[in-house]
Amino acid sequence: MFATVLVTTPDLASAENIAERLIELRLVACANYWPIRSMYRWKGRVERSGEYALTLKIRLADFSTIVEAVRKIHPYDNPCIVRYEISAGSQTYLEWIKESTERPAEDFARR
Repeated sequence: MFATVLVTTPDLASAENIAERLIELRLVACANYWPIRSMYRWKGRVERSGEYALTLKIRLADFSTIVEAVRKIHPYDNPCIVRYEISAGSQTYLEWIKESTERPAEDFARR
């Protein structure tokens, strides 16, 4: 019913922009973000860079909508957007995620 989503961004501004937009849309209950170092293969070369990682707390049913929203505002051509389902958790915390992502019925009609 709930999941976390990992998204990496090139900088703090991008991480905050994505987090704020998704929280405003009530697609995400909470976003944690922090600086990371990344090493990866891109276009045949090994790259190293500083990035920011985002962990988003979501309703599982909203994942595809979140992917679409992130892709629209993310500066990368191929951003990391990975879902990890929550198999168990504090009931009061999971209820908070549910309450924080509730949207009026008319919002669903516009999807």
